[in-house]
Amino acid sequence: MDYTGEPFTASMTTESEYSGSEPSDYTEDYDAGPTEMSGMCNKGWVRQYRGLYESPFYWMIFILGAVGNSMVVWIYISIRNRLKTMTDVYLLSLAVADLLFLCTLPFWAADAVVGWNFGTHMCRFVSAIYKINFFSSMFLLTCISVDRYIAIVQVTKAQNLKKKRLSYSKVACGFVWSLALLLSLPEFIFGQVKTHQNGQSSCTMVYWSNINNKTKILVLSLQICMGFFLPLLVMVFCYSVIIHTLLQARNFEKHKALRVIFAVVFVFVLSQLPHNSLLIVEAAQAANTTITDCDTVIRFDVAGQIAKILAYTHACLNPLLYVFVGVRFKQDLLRVAKTCASCVSKGGVGKTQGVPKRPSVMSDTETTPALSL
Repeated sequence: MDYTGEPFTASMTTESEYSGSEPSDYTEDYDAGPTEMSGMCNKGWVRQYRGLYESPFYWMIFILGAVGNSMVVWIYISIRNRLKTMTDVYLLSLAVADLLFLCTLPFWAADAVVGWNFGTHMCRFVSAIYKINFFSSMFLLTCISVDRYIAIVQVTKAQNLKKKRLSYSKVACGFVWSLALLLSLPEFIFGQVKTHQNGQSSCTMVYWSNINNKTKILVLSLQICMGFFLPLLVMVFCYSVIIHTLLQARNFEKHKALRVIFAVVFVFVLSQLPHNSLLIVEAAQAANTTITDCDTVIRFDVAGQIAKILAYTHACLNPLLYVFVGVRFKQDLLRVAKTCASCVSKGGVGKTQGVPKRPSVMSDTETTPALSL
């Protein structure tokens, strides 16, 4: 299973994907009758499930995410002197990454209902966009964690690098996007349009046929380790030390704004963990197929669809966290709304000179800067 809209298949070795390699006792069949066909597992109702539930969820995520993240980007670029800290740069990049991914959801919504009718090139491009979003988001959150670690735990080093940190953040963002693009190359290489027996097509990953599915195992292992578990370990270490340091500090109150970052990281990891757990199962199945029971395969299919929807929701949750958890972001949003209302009432639509200048979303104190979204 991958983040490409195709159903999760527990056996992971369908005839069309691995022709000439390890045979599978069960293959996808969306056109079978009410009973199982010989050598096949009837998963027609899985396609019906996708058509009924995935498309509405995708459109809901698309609308909420597009409005929310556009608002975040607009606030950043409309209020001058906003990008004053490393975390400002990272959070803006995070919103841009989410907007990039949200543009692909209409394609997946259509795929869930009528199948993939956009060709192989769009299949590869749209499939890769989510991976780029996922990796860049994970790496950006890791960068934020390291930045907060240096700012709060390594206070002296943070002060010495204060003038250079903003430049470092831009270099780090460039490296993050480059690495995310590199890790997404398998989607550009292996993305294919596969036609099922009922005539519908789907965008899926078709790996090279080789002994023991080594290509698939290598790709999944690299993406799971580099894109999820390694960044997760870095974040757990950084925030564990940060929390320990803040609990010992007398000025813990002024670091309460870190709750925004904690919330963003927690929600992202929580939304991605089920999907990455199923990726581990898929890699294990590619190495040694043990799940062949049809009912179990179908349950994994459904679990994969639910986990995929949950993974996609992260693209619309960050702006909600900023509004409900972040104090200054909420204040900025209200100020911008009042300014826009004033412009409209005075016939000055499009004039943004009235938007007040505000300090950065990061408030640099004399000792350690604390996030105060």
